[in-house]
Amino acid sequence: MSIEKKVWWISGVLTFALGVLLFKLLVALNHFEGDPTQLPDQASVDDYLQKLGNVPDYQVKTGIFIKSFSFTGASDVHVSGYVWQHYEDGVHDAIKPTKKEVGFILPEAVDAANGVIEEAYRMDQDGATLIGWYFEQTLRQSFDYTSYPFDHKTVWVRFWPGEFDVNVALIPDFTSYPATGSNDIFGIDPRIVMGTWERENTYFDYRLSDLDTTMGIGENEFQTNLPELHYNFVIKRNFGNAFIVHMVPLIVVTMLLFGAVMTVTRRPELVERHDFSTSSVIGTCSVLFFVILLAHVQLREGFAGSPVIYMESFFFLMYFLLLAVSINTYLFASEAVPSLRFIHYRDNLYPKAAFWPFVLLCMVAITGYNLSLKAGPEDETVIETHN
Repeated sequence: MSIEKKVWWISGVLTFALGVLLFKLLVALNHFEGDPTQLPDQASVDDYLQKLGNVPDYQVKTGIFIKSFSFTGASDVHVSGYVWQHYEDGVHDAIKPTKKEVGFILPEAVDAANGVIEEAYRMDQDGATLIGWYFEQTLRQSFDYTSYPFDHKTVWVRFWPGEFDVNVALIPDFTSYPATGSNDIFGIDPRIVMGTWERENTYFDYRLSDLDTTMGIGENEFQTNLPELHYNFVIKRNFGNAFIVHMVPLIVVTMLLFGAVMTVTRRPELVERHDFSTSSVIGTCSVLFFVILLAHVQLREGFAGSPVIYMESFFFLMYFLLLAVSINTYLFASEAVPSLRFIHYRDNLYPKAAFWPFVLLCMVAITGYNLSLKAGPEDETVIETHN
C-alpha cells in the first residue's frame, strides 16, 4: 500500500470513529435527567415539610391546570388556566378567602394589574370548600441558552400563600390528577400547540424562599424560610428546525471548503483541470466568510445578551477553518518557506487528509465541553422567543 493510501485510510478510520463518538455525545446532550426534587406523592411532601424544622400551622391543597401559554419575550411567558384549593371546615376557617379574595399569590407576575385572577367556582365537598380561580398572567423567569439547540426548558408557576401573617404551606393536590409519578405528564392541556417544542415532564416541587425579610410582620421565621410550591413543566426543543436553519448551511460550507483544499496542487495536469490558484482559493474563503458571518449574526440576534451558545461555537470553528485554509494555500504556493514539509509533502497530502478528522475532533471537544456544563448544576429556565 502506498503512503498516500495509508494516510487516507487512517484519515477515514479517524473520521468514522470521531463521527460515532460525536453522535453518542449528541444523544447524551439531548437527554433529559429528571429533577431529584420532584414530589410524586403526599408522603414525599410530608417528609419535606418535616425536615424543615418549622412545621406550618396550615396546609392547603392546591392544584393547577395550564390551559395555554405563549412566549411574549425572551424572559416572559403568558400563562392561563385554573388554580384550585381545598379549605377544610373547622381547620381553615381563619384563612378561607372570601369571594373577593384569592388564596394564593403569583410573585413572578410582571403586570398583575392587567392580568386576570377571578373566581370561577366555589362548592362544598365532604366537609371542605373547594374554590377554583381562572387566571391569565405574564410570568418573568430566568433563562439559559448554552445548550441550544439541544436545550431543555423548565417553565414553572411559582406560588405564595395568600396569607403572610400565619404559617401556611401550599401542598400539591395529588388526588386531582390521574397520575403524578416521576415520568407522568399532568396538569397541562395536551392540545396546547407546542410549535418547535415537545413535552418532556411535569412535576411539583418546593424551593425555599430566598427572602431576607419578615415583610415587617413581627418575628415570623416562616416568612424567611418559606417553602414555595412550584408547578413545573419541562419541554425539549425539537432540534430539527434549528438543524435545518443553522447546521445545514455550516455543513455545506464545510464541504465547499474541503473541496477548495482538495484543489491545492502543483501537478500541472491538475492545476489546469482545477484552475487552481492561490487567489482563487483565498477568494472562495472570503465569499464563504461573509456567508458564515451573516448566518452567525442572524443566530446571535435571536440570543442577544446570552453567553456563547453551543451552536455558536461551530461558527467560531468555521472562522478558524477559513483562516487555516487560506494560510495553508499561501504557504503551499510560496517558495519562501520550503522547510514546511508538513505542507509541501506529496502535494499537500497531510492537510488534505487531516481536514475531516480535525473538524470532527473540534466538534467532539465542543460537544463534550457543553455536556460537562449540562452535568453541573442547572438553572431552571424559561422558553425564549427564538424558534
